Amino acid sequence: MDEDYKLAKWLNNELTAEELAEFKQNPDFALYEKIKENSARLKTPAFDQDKMLSNVVTTKKTTKIIKLQQNWLARIAAILVIGIGLSFFVINNFKEKYYGTELTQTVSLPDNSEVIVNNNSHIEYKTFFWKNNRTIDLKGEAYFKVAKGKTFEVNTNLGKVTVLGTQFNVNSDNNKFEVTCYEGKVKVNYKNQEIILTKGMLVTFENNSKTEGKTTLSMPNWASDETETSFTNQNLQTIIADIEKTYNVTIKANTIATNQLFTGKIPNNNLDVALQIIASTYHLQIKKSNETSFELVKK
Repeated sequence: MDEDYKLAKWLNNELTAEELAEFKQNPDFALYEKIKENSARLKTPAFDQDKMLSNVVTTKKTTKIIKLQQNWLARIAAILVIGIGLSFFVINNFKEKYYGTELTQTVSLPDNSEVIVNNNSHIEYKTFFWKNNRTIDLKGEAYFKVAKGKTFEVNTNLGKVTVLGTQFNVNSDNNKFEVTCYEGKVKVNYKNQEIILTKGMLVTFENNSKTEGKTTLSMPNWASDETETSFTNQNLQTIIADIEKTYNVTIKANTIATNQLFTGKIPNNNLDVALQIIASTYHLQIKKSNETSFELVKK
């Protein structure tokens, strides 16, 4: 009740300097300010006091009743104005942001964190009280540069990543969930498993198996301006999936062993060369169905 009283005094500019200074320490003060600002932009319909008095006032005895009615009307109008202002504020700040594209896109978050969203991937997050609830839903792959602050969480359909301030990559695609930490520390939750990653560490969960590895890169190749991607002891299926995502194509490999390991570089700007490297390494042939569909078969 005391808070409501102070709020009413503040709206009427009746707080002393000392009371105002104390009121500004209220954690909801910024919210009150925005409500007041939006309310000030609204206009209520003109109120014809004389006309109303001429229609209602009949005796001196009813004069006090009329004044009370006027007082209530003024209060109702004020409540409506504040309510409308609050509605504008809530609608604007509860909007769920969505980013999804067929091309790589860089997204700046409200706290100056940065997300580079890979092609055919998207993120969703809510702007309301973002700094107190830094949570993002991810489908696909994204690289995160997280500003220091409260806990930052990335939710996927396969697992969750929790950090305080770091740079990391999350790839949640089909049955593969891979997290690479490039700076700082991240906590990865996958089903009933939990693992802590520090700089240079990565973990991959796929087909109910876990693989841990290391990277010497400062960020993922796909998120940088590099023209090629480096792989170290990665199975062929992973290489094929990366080429499919990079070039937005489909590559069938049903008749070959895809658990073979590959170490080398694949270009990010020349599909023909990328396919030729795979074909020559594993003695395969490339069958082209159309501009976006290919098949790898044994020679």
